[in-house]
Amino acid sequence: MKTYAEVYVERDVHVARTHIDEHGETNPTWNEVVKVKFHEGLPENDVMAALNVDIYAHSHIKWEKPVGSARILLCDVLKGGDEAEPLDNPIQCLTVQVWRDSGRPQGWLNLWVPPTGRFLIRRESLSFSLKGKGEEQEVADVEVKKRGEEEEVAEVEVEVEEVEEGGGPGWGGKK
Repeated sequence: MKTYAEVYVERDVHVARTHIDEHGETNPTWNEVVKVKFHEGLPENDVMAALNVDIYAHSHIKWEKPVGSARILLCDVLKGGDEAEPLDNPIQCLTVQVWRDSGRPQGWLNLWVPPTGRFLIRRESLSFSLKGKGEEQEVADVEVKKRGEEEEVAEVEVEVEEVEEGGGPGWGGKK
């Protein structure tokens, strides 16, 4: 199975997409950083606002088949911190359940989310401190986007790492 992931907070504002994992079969790995845009202030104004990851099986012949979805509340991953008072461990690793449309578990998704919504320059190791280490990518800048209307949009970066096999039809398991 060749899979890719779509990552979004507000589907009508912005959807980021990973590359297609050609070799992962039932355990796809993307290891890429995606930037997801959403309305500034959304995490403060909507406690149910969530980062959504939808995984699809790629097909050249038919429509893209949904494999499963994961949902992470923004209030659980965006925790503040800034250049003046950086957090000691800026990167949070999350392992979240991937669910089928039927409501049955499909597997596990590993995500890396910086609490401020910003990644530092990519490094071999994710165990480092913000203090005096390289340049920071500006991610939470307000931008004007969407169909000619002036709307404030914020971004968050997410590293979509891998999905671990959880069993079940369409995922290589037996159920």
